[in-house]
Amino acid sequence: MSSSSLAETKQGQPDQYNGWLYKWTNYIKGYQKRWFVLQNGYLSYYRNQAEMSNACRGTINLANAFIHTQDSCSFVVSNSGTMTFHLKAQSEVERQRWVTALELAKSKAVTLIESDDDEDLIQPDKNELQNTLKTLSSKLDDLKTCNDLIVKHGAALQKSLIEVEIVENSTECVTKIKSVNERATVFRITTNAMLSACHEFLTLANAQGTRWQKLLQNEHEQRMYLEDMVEQLGKQHSNLEKQIRKQLNPAINNGTGQPLEGPGGDEDDDDDFYDAVEADDFKMNVMPSDGNGMQLCGAHLQENNYDSSDTDYEKPSKDAVPSQKKKKGKAHAAPNVSSSGAVPIEDTAALVPLSSGAGLRRRQAIPERPNYSINLWSFMKNCIGKELSKIPMPVNFSEPLSFLQRLTEDFEYSDCLDNAASHDDDAFLQMAYVAAFTVSSYANTTLRTGKPFNPLLGETYECDRRDDLGWRSFAEQVSHHPPMVAMYTEGNKNWRSWQEFTMSSKFRGKYLQIIPLGIAHLLFPKSGNHYTWRKVATTVHNIIVGRLWVDNHGDMDIINHNTNDRCHLKYMAYSYFSREAPHKVIGVITDSNGVAQYELSGTWDDKIFGAKILACEEQTKGKPEYKTDVPILLWQRRMRPPDLEKCYNFTRLAVQLNEMEEKVAPTDSRHRPDQRLMEEGKWDDANIVKVQLEEKQRASRKVRESLMEAAAERGEEYHGYEPKWFRQEQDPQTGNVIHAFTNEYWTCKEKQDWDRCPDIYL
Repeated sequence: MSSSSLAETKQGQPDQYNGWLYKWTNYIKGYQKRWFVLQNGYLSYYRNQAEMSNACRGTINLANAFIHTQDSCSFVVSNSGTMTFHLKAQSEVERQRWVTALELAKSKAVTLIESDDDEDLIQPDKNELQNTLKTLSSKLDDLKTCNDLIVKHGAALQKSLIEVEIVENSTECVTKIKSVNERATVFRITTNAMLSACHEFLTLANAQGTRWQKLLQNEHEQRMYLEDMVEQLGKQHSNLEKQIRKQLNPAINNGTGQPLEGPGGDEDDDDDFYDAVEADDFKMNVMPSDGNGMQLCGAHLQENNYDSSDTDYEKPSKDAVPSQKKKKGKAHAAPNVSSSGAVPIEDTAALVPLSSGAGLRRRQAIPERPNYSINLWSFMKNCIGKELSKIPMPVNFSEPLSFLQRLTEDFEYSDCLDNAASHDDDAFLQMAYVAAFTVSSYANTTLRTGKPFNPLLGETYECDRRDDLGWRSFAEQVSHHPPMVAMYTEGNKNWRSWQEFTMSSKFRGKYLQIIPLGIAHLLFPKSGNHYTWRKVATTVHNIIVGRLWVDNHGDMDIINHNTNDRCHLKYMAYSYFSREAPHKVIGVITDSNGVAQYELSGTWDDKIFGAKILACEEQTKGKPEYKTDVPILLWQRRMRPPDLEKCYNFTRLAVQLNEMEEKVAPTDSRHRPDQRLMEEGKWDDANIVKVQLEEKQRASRKVRESLMEAAAERGEEYHGYEPKWFRQEQDPQTGNVIHAFTNEYWTCKEKQDWDRCPDIYL
């Protein structure tokens, strides 16, 4: 197999590279020759050079990409699983040139993004503006002085020329000519000084003018955002006042005394509202988002018993139990008896005891969340439109858990996986329990609106609960650009799970949306059933004013790669005008031929039922109607203990995740100082330490970038940061490059060998 050599183009763009590479297409055609272009931080490819003027076949943004070397000639460029290029060069030298160019382009792209964010949103201080104005004024005075000198010496030169014209003898003429030359020299010097001063003034004015233009444009865009939000805030303020009046005076609400429905309250855009308060005077007391109280100091609005629809979230929904009207002759039996012999979840719903045979006792609570106020407008002004991971978020908006720990909470309902492992002989029922497990990971998001701490590069977290919960897990922050977590979990009941979690997130002022991009895997070694799925989107509403509420919505496809069975779950988005129950989830399990086998229904914050499909009938609108067996309860939520209401709405498991344990790695999230200070209620100290940790992480990244540039200058390959407990390899199921657990962590823990751990904390 041959390939053209790499061509380097330098047409005012030293970062542009292009050349022929072989790209993997499919198993039939294999590797095909394609023309690749690396320019401005993007890697694109075409069938040939002539096609460049029409349309490219694919593009990857290197700022969010992973570059992985497979062998002497092959390498992979992947963009968080959404697009992957499997490439092959003609020789190892050519492959190294490409990898080096890609790494440099990625580094510059990341630096450019961060510098753009910093330059666009950093406002100049008063002293800087005064110094700039003084410099410009000084340059302008120099121009005026040069102008006066030019006028003066120009007049003297003109006078000397006139005297030369009227001279009568040769001796006097020589003297006059000498005087003209001297005055001409002085005039030339003055003119050159004028030109130099003009150039300096123009250079300074252009530089500052471009920057001020960016600042002015950014200020204009932010004010447009703020104007729109002030209008929305005013309307919400009016609506909140109306709702409180109805709470305090039941007769106003048609004599019923019931609060308005819907998690976000009633929003009538046509209602009148009063002028909003001044931004400098508006402060918000950040209270626990428990639905039992909200206080707005600046707006003089205080509510003590506003529960809107919180009671609907805590109580089982009356629509959660599947209707039997489609069963056609089936009895309305209670859903706690399974025709397949499955054990109902009600019998094992309580958490297992937290003390092991060795007498281990875990904590049952953490310090209550303090009530700290924050100037909301000053923070919001610099956050609108930015990527969430680039916002210097104060701990006031967080909860004292790392994202590694928050991800570990997905296994709170691992009993679903234990039940699934016990049904290896029934692939469809096993998939039903797997689907219920994927839904259970969202159960605690109804009231958990705090943002977890962004992990530092190299940060790890272990959770060994084999003695009481029957599983242990390990997670590591394996990448910073883009942010990515790799996680591995294994259960006592013969199941293993691993995943890479990365996401796209945006703060839009009124809401925050998180779109997961990674793929989760689940393997049952006994049967060989291997499941994969992607998580659905999560949206946090009423970020600025109002009761925070969370909605999970979108489609999820769970695939059994062993049998090619599939489960399609649909998370219904909340709507004020929908008749569906809030948080509803529906799904169908189909076999490899597309025939429906199980029907799933319920809500992601309460319970999920599954029913075996006996027959399928097509309806007039094209939607199938299923005749099912008696439904069985696959999963049911365990409600949060009342005593933890003021502890960030944590569950008992969440309370124990950050409990200090002996012999864990020095990079473990339990050792993170800012997170520990926040848990102890020392929020001011936590904010200071958080900034110091972030500055230390930036300094480490700059060191790696300088080493990369030095290696590129020497023509050497630089591998950059490599995870300590995971390694990159190709996933045989999806074809993507993933981070696989090396299983070395637990061995190193036994030996207490932490030499490979980086120094990431203070």
